[in-house]
Amino acid sequence: MDSSPETDAVPAVSSEELMAALFEAAGAGVYAVDAAGRVIACNPWAERLLGYAPGTLIGVDAHRALHPPAGAGSGLPAQRPILTDVAQGKQASGDRAVLLRADGGTLQVQWTAAPLPAEMGYGPGAVVVFHDVSAERERAGRRADRYAHSETMREQAEYDLSEVTWLSELTLAMVSTLDANEALERLVRLLVPRLADTALIDLADGPTHHRTASAHHAPGVLPDPQHDAAPLPDHPAHTQALTQVLQGAGTQNLKVPPTADRAEADLFTLVEAQEALIVPLRLRATTFGALTLTREAASPPFNEADRVLAEEVARRTALSLDNTRLHAATADIAATLQRALLTDLPTVEGLELAAHYRPAQRAAEVGGDWYDAFLLDDGDLALVIGDVTGHDIQAASRMSELRNMLRALAVDRPEEHPGQILRRLDTAQARLTLADSATAVLARLHPTPDKTWEMTWSVAGHPPPLLITADGHATYLTDGHAMLLGLRPTAERPIARTRLPADATVLLYTDGLVESRTQSLDNGMTRLRHHAATRRCLPLPQLVAELAVDLGDTRDDITLIAARTPTHPE
Repeated sequence: MDSSPETDAVPAVSSEELMAALFEAAGAGVYAVDAAGRVIACNPWAERLLGYAPGTLIGVDAHRALHPPAGAGSGLPAQRPILTDVAQGKQASGDRAVLLRADGGTLQVQWTAAPLPAEMGYGPGAVVVFHDVSAERERAGRRADRYAHSETMREQAEYDLSEVTWLSELTLAMVSTLDANEALERLVRLLVPRLADTALIDLADGPTHHRTASAHHAPGVLPDPQHDAAPLPDHPAHTQALTQVLQGAGTQNLKVPPTADRAEADLFTLVEAQEALIVPLRLRATTFGALTLTREAASPPFNEADRVLAEEVARRTALSLDNTRLHAATADIAATLQRALLTDLPTVEGLELAAHYRPAQRAAEVGGDWYDAFLLDDGDLALVIGDVTGHDIQAASRMSELRNMLRALAVDRPEEHPGQILRRLDTAQARLTLADSATAVLARLHPTPDKTWEMTWSVAGHPPPLLITADGHATYLTDGHAMLLGLRPTAERPIARTRLPADATVLLYTDGLVESRTQSLDNGMTRLRHHAATRRCLPLPQLVAELAVDLGDTRDDITLIAARTPTHPE
C-alpha cells in the first residue's frame, strides 16, 4: 500500500486524546468554572499545585474554596470572583494573586482568565490558567547567582575563558551578517539574561533616534520595534539620559524612580526596571546610537565591572556598525560604477525600449553583466546582452572592452548580420590578455516597408531571447545558438530570423534571472516564461523591474533589456 512519509509520521490518535494529553502536559494549572462558579474541569497540574487528590477539585465552589478572605496569611486583600472580571466577555489577568491550597496554605500565582465559550452549555463560565510565582522567583534567583558569579570574576580584573568565549560569540554573531538590523537583533538576544534583564538598541537618525532592537528575559513582553506602529513611550529619565549620550556624553548610570512615581504606563514600567546603563555606541568621533541595559529589583545592581563589560560590548557593536556602513557605501559606489558602464537607451520611432540592472545585494563589487542598444546607419536597431565571468574590477574591465568592441564592429560593418559580427568578436576575444569566458546575444531589429519589424539574432553561449506576444504566448527563440565567445575564432556563427507580431515584446536577460543555488536553469526559465506571459500588459519599464525583483537571485547581478513593437503599425 502506498503511503507518504508525512502520512506515516502522524500518530493515530483522536483529537480528543490529543487535547487531553495537551491539557495534562500544559506546564501550568488549568481549571474551568461554570456560571455558578463551580469547578467543572481541571488538569493534574492544578490538582498538584493546589494539593487536591485526583478528581476531588471537581464540583468545588472556586471562589469560596480557592480565594482567601482579606488578610488570610498572605498580606494581600481579598480577590474578586473570577466571573466578575470576565463578565464583559474579555480576558482578565493578575500577577500577584493568592490561591488557597487544600491543606490551608497559600500559593502566590500569576493568572489569566478568559470567558468559556457559550456553545459548551455551561453558561457564562470561565477558564483560568495559573503559574506558581515561586518558580519565577527561583529563576530570578538563578539569574542573580549568575550575576554574582560574573561580579566576582570581574572584580579580579580579568576574564575567564567563558567570558572570552561569550564575547567572541557575540562578535561573530554581529559580523557574520551585513544586515545591521539583523546583527543588532542577535546582539540583544545574547545580552539577555547574561548581562541584563532587558537590552535596547537606539540608533541615531540625524537629530532624532529610533529603536532598532530589543530583548527581555520574558519573551513577548516588549513591543517589536520593527513592526509595532505605536510602541510604549520611554520613561522620561531614560529619554533625557539617552539624549545626552547621543549628543556626546559618556555612559549614564540611571537609578529609575520607584513604581509609585510612574503613574503613566511606559517601557521601563513594563519591564520593571530599577536601574539602567545607557552606553554610547561610539567609534572615534561618530556616535551611531546607544545601548540600554536594565535590571529589575530581583537582580543585583550594576557594578563597575558590569560597566566595563557593557562598554566593551558597545565598542564592538560600534565597530560592526561602522563596517556595515562602509560596506554599504562601497556597494553603492560599485553599483554606481556599474551603471556608469551601461548605456542610455536610444529613442527609436515605432519601438518601446526598457532596461533594468540590479547589482548583487551581498557583494560590494562591480560585475560582468552588460546590455547595449544603438542605432545603425540604415535605421536598424542593435540590441545586445552579455555576461563576463566574475565579480571584480577585471570582469568589469573585460565587460567594457567587449561591449565597446562589439559596438565598434557592428557600426563599422552595418551590412553584416549578427552571426558575422559575433565571429569577428571571437577573433578579437582570442587575442585579448586575461580572456575570461563570456556570453552574449546580438539581435538586430529591422523596420519593414509595411511598418512591422523583423529580427535577426545570434547567440554565443547565452540564455535564449524570450518572445511574448499580445495573446499571452511566450516562446524562447532557441535558434541561432552556438558556443561561448572566443572558443573557436574561425567557426561560422549561425543566425536566426523571425517577423515580430504587433504588440510583441522581445526580452534579453542574464542568467542571474533564471538560475541560482536554489533552483535549476530549467525551473528558472519555466518561471520566467510564465511570469512574463501573465504580466505582458504592464508598461515595459515596470515589466523588466518586476521580473528582476520577483525572479532574480539577490546573490547575483541581474540585467534585462526589452523591446516592444507597436500595437497597430501605421
